[in-house]
Amino acid sequence: MAPWNQRGQASVEAALLLPTTLLLLALLMQPACLLYTRCVMEGAAVEVARLAATAREGLDVRPFALRRLAAVPEASVFHVGGQQDWEVSTEGPDERGLVKVLLSGHARPLPLLGGICGLLGESDEKGLVLEARVTASTRPDWLEGSYGDWVGMWG
Repeated sequence: MAPWNQRGQASVEAALLLPTTLLLLALLMQPACLLYTRCVMEGAAVEVARLAATAREGLDVRPFALRRLAAVPEASVFHVGGQQDWEVSTEGPDERGLVKVLLSGHARPLPLLGGICGLLGESDEKGLVLEARVTASTRPDWLEGSYGDWVGMWG
């Protein structure tokens, strides 16, 4: 049996170590949450670029993008603002066949990491701004001439 002056030592140690351990775990998980959001945004941007490159003129690609971005949980460490916060913009395809896609949204990181992210990246009143930009070509570089020339070659 422990002497009377050492009783409760484990409780005091646990009271000090448990919050510290949980704080470190939260700080390690926050970058993983932001990385997950960023990966989903990049994948959605690539798919939107492919759709914009092959779709007919005037097709609204926003619903398609929002469906892909629904994989991001509506938790502040992943994304804030709901579907209204997602900004989806596309340009093209131009005469060279280039399509540009920009997806942006916001996340609100934990306070300590939020300060660091605010210094490293762009932030506003909604939180940390997350962006995914993709430029895709609808035509390979080796293909010469126009589409009409290429089709005409086959008859």
